[in-house]
Amino acid sequence: MNAWPFIVAAYGLTGVASLAVALWSFRAMRRAEADAEKLTRR
Repeated sequence: MNAWPFIVAAYGLTGVASLAVALWSFRAMRRAEADAEKLTRR
């Protein structure tokens, strides 16, 4: 049995999951920066 399809799928899934976590973290960082900016403008 050829294992390459499973290897490619695992790398693809890892890449997509890593990108999703990076985007989620970026959005959370931007939201936190906006909240901190609101606190300093008061």
